[in-house]
Amino acid sequence: MEKTTAEKRIAELSELINKYTYQYYVLDESEISDYDFDMLMQELKQLEAEFPELVSPSSPTQRVGGIADGKFEKVTHTVQMASLQDVFSLEQVESFITKCHEELESTEFSVEPKIDGLSVSLEYKNGLLVRGSTRGDGFVGEDVTANLRTIRSIPLEIKNAPEFLEVRGEVYMPKNSFLELVEQQELNGEQPAKNPRNAASGALRQKDPKITASRKLDIFIFNIQQCIGKDFSTHTESLDYLKSVGFKTVPSYKKCTTAEEITAEIERIGNDRANFAFDIDGVVMKVNNLAQRDIMGSTSKTPKWAVAYKYPPEEKETVLLDIEVNVGRTGAITPVAVFEPIFLAGTSVSRAVLHNQDFIDEKDIRVGDTIVVRKAGEIIPEVLRSVAHKNDSQPFRLPEKCPVCSTKSIRENGESVLRCPNPECPAQLLKNLIHYASKGAMNIDGLGDANMSMLVDRKLVKSPADLYSLKKEQITVLDRMGEKSAENLIQAIEKSKSAELDRLVYALGIRNIGQQASKLLCEKFQSMDNLLSATKEDVASIDGFGDVMADNFVNALAESHMRELIEKLRQVGVNMEYSKKKSVDNRFAGLTFVLTGTLPTMKRDDAKKLIESFGGKVSGSVSKKTNYVVAGEDAGSKLTKAQDLGIEILSEDDLINKTK
Repeated sequence: MEKTTAEKRIAELSELINKYTYQYYVLDESEISDYDFDMLMQELKQLEAEFPELVSPSSPTQRVGGIADGKFEKVTHTVQMASLQDVFSLEQVESFITKCHEELESTEFSVEPKIDGLSVSLEYKNGLLVRGSTRGDGFVGEDVTANLRTIRSIPLEIKNAPEFLEVRGEVYMPKNSFLELVEQQELNGEQPAKNPRNAASGALRQKDPKITASRKLDIFIFNIQQCIGKDFSTHTESLDYLKSVGFKTVPSYKKCTTAEEITAEIERIGNDRANFAFDIDGVVMKVNNLAQRDIMGSTSKTPKWAVAYKYPPEEKETVLLDIEVNVGRTGAITPVAVFEPIFLAGTSVSRAVLHNQDFIDEKDIRVGDTIVVRKAGEIIPEVLRSVAHKNDSQPFRLPEKCPVCSTKSIRENGESVLRCPNPECPAQLLKNLIHYASKGAMNIDGLGDANMSMLVDRKLVKSPADLYSLKKEQITVLDRMGEKSAENLIQAIEKSKSAELDRLVYALGIRNIGQQASKLLCEKFQSMDNLLSATKEDVASIDGFGDVMADNFVNALAESHMRELIEKLRQVGVNMEYSKKKSVDNRFAGLTFVLTGTLPTMKRDDAKKLIESFGGKVSGSVSKKTNYVVAGEDAGSKLTKAQDLGIEILSEDDLINKTK
């Protein structure tokens, strides 16, 4: 294909993909199938690979890119990202409305849900997204552009745009995505996220944008911070404009005039909040007229023309009927409260995790107690406290033996969790097998919870290696398993043998070793044999790994049952090599750097690691062989010598720019 033809087709594909992305992620509708969308994206990727000079920063293929970077640059906000004054009663709301009416003429308000997420700024120059940053303290935030680009509802380019536009929005994790994350974290034996807001915050500050993308974040835009080239008279007019150019704006904003109208809107939103796909914690009321806002002004911390009404958390009393004890995939023994059903945040709930013995002791929770329950983040039930003990009640103690296999339970140093150490415990077996076959691990299609349970119940599978010796006639006797389904399952199991090694490492279910950690391990060691011989020091040297992760990994692979399983998997033909070679960027190869003085944000060791990661060498002294001197504050004699020798001097920013 000629370049001019390719350029035209790339533009057509980009426009189509952006259109369908907007429909799906902003309007919640779609006029094409997922497969057709994927084919358009694939064609675009192929053309851009053939003509790399035609790749635009706003191309749909550039949403997830870049390299892992543990450092976020500081961003000084030109317009302060102020917080709002909170009010907690309808009387306070009425007082605010009255004050506005007294100071202003013909006052109108915009009333909108307060999204419970993380506030960010998006900056566009001539329609292109150039920077995204966190709120920080309102004056200085962090540059998280690469991670924000992964959010599909954020337009990378807007048409007919003003010269400069800065908007403010709230990044959040939808309720369904949060529940999926918690389920996966619990399956991995990790500490689950407490609420969607914390989960969104953690996802947005990931070192690797690919991890952020996997967390399925979303955003609502709720304000224009600055705009050069277009004027607005009211807040709702600006929201209408933002919606028209492709932004996903805060939902159901409404213009109101009286305190009665605003109170009715607060009640309406409150009644609907359980049905929202996202978390809200209140309602925001703002003077709609932008000129009137200037009249009212602001304090040093909050504007005087807006308040946020916060809904009180819904708490209810119920009776604790029992405390069940469950055994998880990693052997964690978890107590679960079973109580009389209550209606909270739109749903009936009757169970809540009690975490561990320390949690139970601290709150003195006993069977038969009257307890207070609420939904954390309006999603996950949690027991807040016990308010009354039943007569003759006894403190609850977790069992000294595993409730499933009767092995003596243990509590490792530094942990609050009680565990069953028996790797052959039936409770762990089923959950480990389900994890092994899951989508993120070996991805064995058709081998979900129900089918795996039947295989275990019939004693056809006692370890992951047994899956590879299953015969079609063994599978067809299972419920709802005909000839074709059995054939498909056998094929899916066979296909999993060729899965990439990092999937197998993740599938082994080692505590604290998730998908990203598995990839990093395989990038460093490249084969299962190398992984088996790795020392704790080798593993701990990987960026992002600490002593606990390194200990868990090395100790797990040292266990005889794990080595036996790996050998069995090897014998049946499961791939033990890593084919995805880590891309090496040696742009500093042959170059010598000297570090001197105090850098603004980087520690000396971090700067050294950065240089070495690109193949450069760091020396302690300046000589004619020195290529660059990276100088900070109080640089001293090394800087003077470098200047005398005519060596190029770099600032911290200069160094970072050379790595981009």
